[in-house]
Amino acid sequence: MRCLSCSTENVATRRFCAGCGRRVPWPCPACGFDNEPTAKFCGGCDKPLSEAISPEAVSGAPRPVGAERRQLTVMFCDLVGSTALASRVDPEDLREVIGAYHKCVAETTERYNGFIVRYMGDGVLIYFGYPRAHEDDAERAVRAGLAVVEAVRRVPTPELLRARVGLATGLAVVGDLIGSGAAQEQAVIGETPNLAARLQALAATNEVVIPESTRRLVGNLFDYQSLGEVDVKGFAAPILAFRVVRESPAGSRFEALRTDETPLVGREEEIELLGRRWAQAKSGAGRVVLVSGEPGIGKSRLVEAFRESLEAEPHTRLRYFCSSHHQESALFPFIGQLERKSGFERDDTPSARLDKLEALVIANCIGPG
Repeated sequence: MRCLSCSTENVATRRFCAGCGRRVPWPCPACGFDNEPTAKFCGGCDKPLSEAISPEAVSGAPRPVGAERRQLTVMFCDLVGSTALASRVDPEDLREVIGAYHKCVAETTERYNGFIVRYMGDGVLIYFGYPRAHEDDAERAVRAGLAVVEAVRRVPTPELLRARVGLATGLAVVGDLIGSGAAQEQAVIGETPNLAARLQALAATNEVVIPESTRRLVGNLFDYQSLGEVDVKGFAAPILAFRVVRESPAGSRFEALRTDETPLVGREEEIELLGRRWAQAKSGAGRVVLVSGEPGIGKSRLVEAFRESLEAEPHTRLRYFCSSHHQESALFPFIGQLERKSGFERDDTPSARLDKLEALVIANCIGPG
């Protein structure tokens, strides 16, 4: 059975893809037609399927049983100008536009493991950190917000679509089932969803707005514009809010997330070893050094300390970083470096980016031609 997402061939007994972990096509019990995981009626015989597949089954995430106390990042996404759009187009055409918008938001946030809880007309409610938690859920949410704003503008519809996004991070109790049947959903209790909804209302077209609590978690991974302290309905004190402008040009997560730097202690032997390998490389003997260890043990700090020791020596530094958010792009580290060196901006047109890339190549040409 072929997976609709990654095209991996799976044995007939598998419920989830061996290649990407997503739900494999759902065979109709009547005619055997392979349906999409979200289908409720068979595409081969139009009969209702025996089991409705929920959103968390599509992403391969298990639905927890009972309420849980979680650190959660909540996203509210809204389609700007939908009321005016409804007055200009036929209801059937509007249905297709809203459907394309919903599909765009779902596919974009799924790449960052967002969990879509509810579609509310032209709005979408999404959780990051439930039902599956990650150490970087706040970062995933911000990246997803920027990606959604960009992707919605490219949805092929008769009229240009634009979105705005509000995010908030905090403790919440999530998991209680409310409603029944198709209206059943996972409720979240706490001020976090309320704050996200209020910030979404404050956001301008094509903007992502976050509070200080989220900004602290994502550090300097992004560039921000402070909106100052804003009065938010339902909150006693003003909320310090920020507009997320773009992904930061910072070269590494270590640089973007570190705050006060602590002294490097107990790494004299490693620094000395790196120094010897550097001396051998300068003498003409090529050397490759692999620094490996458990997460958080101080690999990046060690490399940064060694780099600082070389500041007085002539050298060229090339840095490439992989990202769990770009697993579908094998060349992402090289693309990322070229984009940083060329000075790409988020709003650059394709022609502007080509001009910048050509200027970079010309400036680094060796010899004539």
